[in-house]
Amino acid sequence: MKVLVFNVKFSENLGDGLLAQCLETALSNYPGMQVETIDLAGRTGFGTTHSRRQLAIRALHVLPPFARRLAVKAMLRSKLEKLAKDWSMKIDNADAVVVGGGNLFQDDDLNFPLKIGTLLDCIRKSGKPLAVYAVGVSGHWSREARQLFGRLEETHLIHLSVRDELALRHWKRHFPPGMSPIVLPDPGLLTRSLPHAAPVGDRSSPPAYAGICVTDPVILQRHAGGPASDIALKTVEEYRALIRQLIEAGYHIRLFCNGAREDQAFAERLLDEKTMQAYRARNWLNLAGRPEKPEELIDILRSVSVVLAHRLHACIAAYSLAIPHVGLGWDPKVASFFKSVGRETFFAAGPSATPAHIAALIKLAEGNGITDARREETLAAAAAGIETLHACLHSMTPPTNRTKLLVESSG
Repeated sequence: MKVLVFNVKFSENLGDGLLAQCLETALSNYPGMQVETIDLAGRTGFGTTHSRRQLAIRALHVLPPFARRLAVKAMLRSKLEKLAKDWSMKIDNADAVVVGGGNLFQDDDLNFPLKIGTLLDCIRKSGKPLAVYAVGVSGHWSREARQLFGRLEETHLIHLSVRDELALRHWKRHFPPGMSPIVLPDPGLLTRSLPHAAPVGDRSSPPAYAGICVTDPVILQRHAGGPASDIALKTVEEYRALIRQLIEAGYHIRLFCNGAREDQAFAERLLDEKTMQAYRARNWLNLAGRPEKPEELIDILRSVSVVLAHRLHACIAAYSLAIPHVGLGWDPKVASFFKSVGRETFFAAGPSATPAHIAALIKLAEGNGITDARREETLAAAAAGIETLHACLHSMTPPTNRTKLLVESSG
């Protein structure tokens, strides 16, 4: 059986690459399954993101919402026309299509709605079965985004799942009369099962080595799903204060990013200060090279004893690898993950998330470790989710009545 999986596997944010690899690897392990992952942005490999992406992000950030949507439409129009032709040819030669996982059903100035809407048109015309698997769903969609995502109602939908209870609530609000998705865990939880995720020898870092996954505050503000006041650790000064407190507590610090160039540039900016340079000279502080493949991100995670991150999949991968971690607030999806695995204690958001509070959480997280019983149960559920998807694809039984997802016409 030939299955096409659409997501953003080759994003510079390597969390997307990790979850894509997990889904592709798990499905490919079933006999007779031939799986090909296709990137919704048209990328064909890691490290192929346009070098001007960072400039485009900052340019969009200063525009008002209506202007951003117009700019995104203009930038994507010709590209999507070409991609639609390529996708249609591939879909015609496949048996089924999977969309997922990842936070694909979000309205980021119509970026994902336009791509998903174009893909859904291709799938509808082909008549091929479609599975939407373990996706994230944002809370607010524009009217146009709802119309684009609503093209799902015209497809032969054989499976529908979202990744957590938050995504389920959002989906039901967007599609109130439609089919209710089931909740299946994020495929990124299967990180430990990837061939390159096995530990190799002893860790090279001392026991008290804290890894801080740095994210450019511009990205947090642009894509936040909640108020700006919820964003934790969002200034250069706050990062530096945290680093000082952790070093005074005896930690060595490794700064790293999830792969995005803008995040690496922000991390380099943190080091451009006399105290930070002195820490670096004495080997209390270092910056990992920008990872360009998921394997390199895993290596960085394995090199530290505790992780701090805004990025959802840095936390998910750390959890899968049994590395203690602390999450930082900026979008409800991160809080939702920590709640789903019973780690709310190790999540910091809002005005209370001071550098002192975050430093205390890091120490607490490292001291407590991760409860194996709960983690094993969660990872088993993620594996069972893949089994559910495979069983649905394998049966390929057409429904007697095509599922209709009715989209609200206002909003």
